[in-house]
Amino acid sequence: MEKTISTKVEGMTCGNCALTISKLLEKKGMKNVSANAASGEVSFTIVNDINEEKIFDDIDDLGYKVIRDSADPETHDHDHDSHTILWIICIALTIPLLMHMFVSWPWLHNPFVQLTLSTPVYLIGCYAFLPSALRSLKHRIPNMDVLIMLGATAAYFYSIIGLVAYAHQAHHYLFFETTASIITLVMAGNWIEHRTVKSTTVAIDALVKLQPQFAKIVMTDSLGKDTVMEIESKFIKQGDIVLVNNGDKIPVDGTVVFGDAQVDEHMITGESVPVHKIIDSEVVGGTLVADGVIKIKATKVGHASVLSNIIRMVREAQGSKPRLQKLADKISAIFVPLVLLISLLTLAGNYFLVHLSFPEAMMRSIAVLVVACPCAMGLATPAAIAVGLGRAARNGILIKGGDTLEALKTVKQIVFDKTGTLTTGKLQIEDYIVDGIEESFFKSIILSIETHSSHPIAKSIVEQWSTNNKLQLSAVEEVKGKGMQAFDDQGHVWKLGSQRWLHNHSDIFQDYDLYLYQNDQFRGALRISDALRLDAVDTIAELKKMGYETILLSGDTKRKCSRIAEHLGIQTVFAEQSPEQKNLKLDELMKRAPTAMVGDGINDAPALARATVGISLSESTQIAIQSANLILSNNQLSTLPKAIRLGIFTEQTIKQNLFWAFFYNILAIPVAATGYLSPTWGAGIMAMSDIVLILNSLRLGLRNINS
Repeated sequence: MEKTISTKVEGMTCGNCALTISKLLEKKGMKNVSANAASGEVSFTIVNDINEEKIFDDIDDLGYKVIRDSADPETHDHDHDSHTILWIICIALTIPLLMHMFVSWPWLHNPFVQLTLSTPVYLIGCYAFLPSALRSLKHRIPNMDVLIMLGATAAYFYSIIGLVAYAHQAHHYLFFETTASIITLVMAGNWIEHRTVKSTTVAIDALVKLQPQFAKIVMTDSLGKDTVMEIESKFIKQGDIVLVNNGDKIPVDGTVVFGDAQVDEHMITGESVPVHKIIDSEVVGGTLVADGVIKIKATKVGHASVLSNIIRMVREAQGSKPRLQKLADKISAIFVPLVLLISLLTLAGNYFLVHLSFPEAMMRSIAVLVVACPCAMGLATPAAIAVGLGRAARNGILIKGGDTLEALKTVKQIVFDKTGTLTTGKLQIEDYIVDGIEESFFKSIILSIETHSSHPIAKSIVEQWSTNNKLQLSAVEEVKGKGMQAFDDQGHVWKLGSQRWLHNHSDIFQDYDLYLYQNDQFRGALRISDALRLDAVDTIAELKKMGYETILLSGDTKRKCSRIAEHLGIQTVFAEQSPEQKNLKLDELMKRAPTAMVGDGINDAPALARATVGISLSESTQIAIQSANLILSNNQLSTLPKAIRLGIFTEQTIKQNLFWAFFYNILAIPVAATGYLSPTWGAGIMAMSDIVLILNSLRLGLRNINS
């Protein structure tokens, strides 16, 4: 029997914390483990009837605290704020330590001044990283914090030994600035990571806010008299009858049992035109009643609702680990024990085999730890990503998380939503036909009728044909769910509405959105569509030229999707897809090849979060922006090819940097172990390796991404 558990964990404030908890749960046999440091949430699937309290106790034993009730801990952000203050203190103390390498002020070169400046930084580092390092060692799952503390501690105590034992030549043995820079740089990385992944909770909060807080419950007494009572939406039960008035959001998934209404379902389907709901129609919680009054019977409540499923899908997708993080985990698991082993072998080999004195052997052993400092490996990816992110921002591309740039390199196919992505989301008259009357009269009669309607299509027609003359109509009325009916001074009856109401003929005038009839005689029809983005055709053509497969995935009708796809040259089309179907279809596509998803609506949020790279435009809904990895801030599709090229160049730069970082460690460690590289030269080469990485990364800012 399997059981999925989701809970909050206090103290899980960074990626290393999440990694430690994930590895523990995997060792305990849990499946589908997801630890999200941004939201403080951990989820996993229990198998073989394992006691969940025992698992919670194991997490507590790591030094964290599992929240066993519904309370939402507030300490998560407080912990981050306190770490930010400590990081600022580290910066203030580290800058003078680094300055001594460039200026000749005597007091900066004073060993005791350097000791005084570095000690608080080292203690802050112990506070920030040592507990996590010790806990990971206790459970035999060493993380990067172990490596950080090894490098900082080796440099710090080596410097103290040099200061005490070699007072007259202490400057040859002082590496206090190395200690401070390791801790300060890593804290900076953690701060940036927290700021980036915090968007996860922002996205989920935005989704939660879509659900109305209150609902009007209809209570019927024994005499059949209805009483309306307002309650919190979370108390609605399956089978309850809920009243939803014009302009209100529907509080729960259900079935219409009374009335009819135009419901704006753009958040779910992506369709910009409201949908007419009648008795027995299904409605979704969070959607808006644009016109009308309905009563619904609640069918799905709580976690079973469509909106709750979207929230769950976003959480699952954003809780998954990127490839860079997995790679870093593997490196740390091998590198940490390997460096420790080499350091111990250096001590033993130099003392027992080479017959050096114990202090000399110890110094060589410590030198190995100094030259094996994780700065180069830690800087290899962030340096390239920092330049890449800056270059992207200058080109109207906002990127969340450096691994997005790397992931862009892997993408083989690009999936587009339709409404608001390939189109502007604004309705326009795409085409019309006239039969038996003058074109000018056709436009005038439609304008005169639609002036009396508040429907979005009517407003769009009035706006576009406002320069035409209006005709005098004696009466105009709305036929619910069908269209408009009007009478002119000559007694003619004009009807303007849907094909289902008016036009059931099998002729060439099919496939239009509105039909005009005069005294039951066909007089014309209009086709309404979204306006295509001006740069959509060129963008799709450029992406296809670059070798990418383009796919249309939309909640809109097959007819509209096929027409747009044909115009743009997109071969593969999936239409009328719900958010859950979009998610499943995206999973299916991703099994075939890494996939980017471009979308703009709430209904796209789970797919955007799950895709290899989620891409949104700046005028999209906030939840789409928060769920996406990449935002085209200038709202131009034409910047998408630039973003992809930038991702390719960034990934190349990261590989070059990683090669140099590993080459440095592979070469420097054995040289230091054999006594041919003193810590002084090791620190110098380490600094040079950082400079090489930075210069190589800066080259990224000069590369051409336009073609």
